[in-house]
Amino acid sequence: MQIDKQLGAVPHFNNAQVLVVGDVMLDRYWHGTTARISPEAPVPVVQVQQKEDRAGGAGNVALNVAALGGGVSLLGLVGNDDEAQVLLQKLQAAQVHCNFETVATHPTITKLRVISRHQQLLRMDFEEAFSAQDSAALATRAQALFSHVDVIVLSDYNKGALLHADKMIAAARALGKPVLVDPKGTDFSHYRGATLLTPNLHEFETVMGACRDESDLVQKGQQLMRDLDLQALLITRGEHGMTLLEKNEAQELHLPAQAREVFDVTGAGDTVIATLATALAAGVSMQQAVTLANIAAGIVVGKLGTATVSGPELRRALQQAHGAGRGVMTEEQLRFALDDARANAEKIVFTNGCFDLLHPGHVAYLEDAKKLGQRLVVAVNSDASVKRLKGEGRPIQAVESRMAVLAGLESVDWVVAFEDDTPERLLQLLKPDILVKGGDYSPDQVVGAGIVKIYGGDVKVLSFIDNCSTTSIVKTILSRQ
Repeated sequence: MQIDKQLGAVPHFNNAQVLVVGDVMLDRYWHGTTARISPEAPVPVVQVQQKEDRAGGAGNVALNVAALGGGVSLLGLVGNDDEAQVLLQKLQAAQVHCNFETVATHPTITKLRVISRHQQLLRMDFEEAFSAQDSAALATRAQALFSHVDVIVLSDYNKGALLHADKMIAAARALGKPVLVDPKGTDFSHYRGATLLTPNLHEFETVMGACRDESDLVQKGQQLMRDLDLQALLITRGEHGMTLLEKNEAQELHLPAQAREVFDVTGAGDTVIATLATALAAGVSMQQAVTLANIAAGIVVGKLGTATVSGPELRRALQQAHGAGRGVMTEEQLRFALDDARANAEKIVFTNGCFDLLHPGHVAYLEDAKKLGQRLVVAVNSDASVKRLKGEGRPIQAVESRMAVLAGLESVDWVVAFEDDTPERLLQLLKPDILVKGGDYSPDQVVGAGIVKIYGGDVKVLSFIDNCSTTSIVKTILSRQ
């Protein structure tokens, strides 16, 4: 499967509203150097030089939603302690709306990791499983919020917060709200009726038995969906990517892993379900959401510890997958690139021409055009278009050669060809902020000026260097033969 068959562009997440309910925890990292073995026991001595606190578990899911730009509320169980306050501060600083249920008899779940030279030497857990009564109070609080969100995520780390997951799923289903579940344990029956389950391969095989091959994986997955009345099942398979099964889709979807280098898989499942939820809340299809989640997972495993993926990171990764970084591209690729530029508040400048023989006048003109914004698009007339405009014998260079030379200029970000005699269709499609043309006429005389001004763009006219033109160069060459 090619990515562009499943996904057009990263959606706008700012209107997405996600509710995350589950096991929240504080991930603590103590970093230091090791230079000797303790005289008290055969263990390394770590001289702690840096301490770091991060939200983990369901908190990390919520952070991932917020990092993508979605609105997110988080419900979980915490103790009446300093760790709960640290969690609250970290999450609120990231625009996560927290609604914690405090259980005075229990500590906030905390995991302390001691790290030296990028290697984890020790992990200490501070936790006590929460009771069914605690979980019931959380479920009641959660159900009151269901009508205000687009998608609900249940992030289960088997610590007790989701002992009443079945009641929440039933309540959400009655309201027509999608529920995505990141499961734990060997009994998935209390997730019955969920929209989507996202077990990793080990979790899936623990419940359904070992899978001989992909065909066996699909058959067992379909059986689990029937048993639990699921709409979809996403099995994350590490270096083998992901497999999506949907109730109403005859064909499964296999996605290859996207990571170039795996540094740390901690929290990758949180990133997957957070991206899925945010994308679905933004209105994309399940397959499109899974495609985005797969790309996000490839980014996050290249980071140390529980981490998040931002909207711009996801857009850049999608651009790379589409080959839309810089240089020559198709109109479709260019649209991806412009979406990313706009998301980063970059001003887009557009110019067009034949650019048959690139000369100093062109170079100076394009440098001046680039100074008007952050990104410069150069649209180049096709060979047939140049012939219609300039007559027989033109162009001297084929369009591929003209575009390659332009793409090599530092001032030019993107180059695209067009078949029409004017760039008006492209302007309507791309809607650049500024249309630039070289010459000695007024902005109103520039072809396409009316189109640009209708949607609020600007039109600029720049001067060419005197005595520089392709026609004069050709005449000089011919006169010396």
